[in-house]
Amino acid sequence: MASWKDSIVVHASTERVFAYVDEPMNLPIWLPSIVAVHDVIGTGAGQQFEWTSKMAGLVLHGQSTVVEHAPNKCGVHQTIGMVRSTFGYAVEPHEKGTRLTLKVEYSIPVPVVGRLAEHVLLRRNVRELEVGLATIKEVLES
Repeated sequence: MASWKDSIVVHASTERVFAYVDEPMNLPIWLPSIVAVHDVIGTGAGQQFEWTSKMAGLVLHGQSTVVEHAPNKCGVHQTIGMVRSTFGYAVEPHEKGTRLTLKVEYSIPVPVVGRLAEHVLLRRNVRELEVGLATIKEVLES
């Protein structure tokens, strides 16, 4: 299982940053591999939605369930489907706005992509998450 964690300071209120990251329909805006989010049911803990993503040219489908949710503090999603992951986000006040931290643990479907491609995809996914943080900052600061 691969993991990644990083944070960024966003010049916006904690409430605004949390609301943006917490909204599943925003995922395709800031996370490059997410092509679509649909069938969102509920809010907060227990919320579910389906997603479509692209990884190395493969179209992947899955479902996320919010397993932890503390408004304006943190959220954790577990995904099932072709990629299994735990995706967490946390916000905390910072002297210049809000510190947003993303943490992801996931497994790449090795039988689908092969061992050699797994290493390339791991590096690519790290870059994508870094771009995601930068995009959130850009969207919320503009």
